[in-house]
Amino acid sequence: MKKKTIFICENCGYESIGYYGKCPECGAWNSLKESIVQEKKAGGRALENRKSVQRLKDIVSANSHRIITSIGEFNRVMGGGIVRDSITILTAKPGAGKSTLLLQVANDLAQKDFKILYATGEESESQIKNRADRIIDKIHHNVWVVSDNSMDNVLDLVGEIDPDLIIVDSIQTFTLGAFPNSRAGSPTQTMECASELVKIAKGSERPRAVMMIGQMTKEDEIAGVRALEHLVDAVLIIDGESGEELRTLLTTKNRYGSTGEMGFFYITEKGMISIDNPSEYFMTAREENTVMPGSSITVVREGTRPIILEIESLVSDSFTPFPSRIGESLRREQLNTLVSIIEQRGGISFFDKNVVIKTTGGIKLKEQASNLAVLMSIVSSVKQKGIDNGTVFIADVGLTGELKRVPSLEARVRELDRMGFKKVYVAPNSGKGIKTKDLRIVEHDTLKDVIRDVFK
Repeated sequence: MKKKTIFICENCGYESIGYYGKCPECGAWNSLKESIVQEKKAGGRALENRKSVQRLKDIVSANSHRIITSIGEFNRVMGGGIVRDSITILTAKPGAGKSTLLLQVANDLAQKDFKILYATGEESESQIKNRADRIIDKIHHNVWVVSDNSMDNVLDLVGEIDPDLIIVDSIQTFTLGAFPNSRAGSPTQTMECASELVKIAKGSERPRAVMMIGQMTKEDEIAGVRALEHLVDAVLIIDGESGEELRTLLTTKNRYGSTGEMGFFYITEKGMISIDNPSEYFMTAREENTVMPGSSITVVREGTRPIILEIESLVSDSFTPFPSRIGESLRREQLNTLVSIIEQRGGISFFDKNVVIKTTGGIKLKEQASNLAVLMSIVSSVKQKGIDNGTVFIADVGLTGELKRVPSLEARVRELDRMGFKKVYVAPNSGKGIKTKDLRIVEHDTLKDVIRDVFK
């Protein structure tokens, strides 16, 4: 094979046979770096590696070959466990718990007689051991660790150890010897290293699961080219503010499960602890007859799961010409819209009132189904009257003040019934046919009707 020189943009991966001071694709200056590649001969197709064709109905589904961990929230986000021939990338901000979570997964699966190879290009073996001693009570002998930046060496170790799961931390720190002119983290090295791992994972004779950690940029995206996300089967993101214990694991892509699925953890000195019943975590525990003004309850959906969520409001007098509207868990424009609805359709003035909204646990309110609960928490704060702890609100509210139906109401209502709530307010004609044990479904036409009913 002949060798040729090309120029590759380190920012976006654009390739050119000539040099440009400014990348024609992304506009970055001085980002094109010289690289030597082998030029393939033109001609007939190589047939020696051609795979045989199969009937679609005879192929065994990958879903029947899952590696299931003891970490319930991790299994949920993965779609029920790790598919044996899949490749997954996990990304997050520094310190979010990426390495901690995968080290816990590694030791958990090792206890189930799976062999694990943990390859790191960022930390030494002793650093990994120190973390493991802190978060794992008993380290299993089926976990192998290597600290090396050479993907060639890692691939050799795969053949030597024969692991069921390969963890690479992080993919941007590894290099292949076939590309000596490309530095670690460049688009060429990142994509080529990832491609080699895909070949390992998809091997027909010995499929293996691969989990890569990906560095995150300041724009909260995976470092490197976007093609990396297309190459893998699943993209997982750990979200959470530094200094807070709550961590959210979500998926933006999953070929073997639901996209948008979400799992919850809280991070401690002992690692990432799975929150198996989020509904209890996102509500304030109070005495049965204790009610607090400004608090209301709704049910939101994160992926396929209904979560009971407490919304808190604080309405105070404003001493400035422009009252504050602060929504820690929803967009300011949405909060302004809801306040306008209360003023016009609920008959309550807010021209001299500050309004602050937040949720217990800090979950973002992305669904319109929580709008009625937000409005009722604001009204409760204004009136300084608490709402009974057994009462829930699930409905959208239009600009006319009318209650609107929301999707997946039956699943939400069943979760409330399971958790022992007594009453739920919904839109008209939306609760028909839903059977409950102790939960009473109350239908109303407008916001004003709900306010009148709740506060008498």
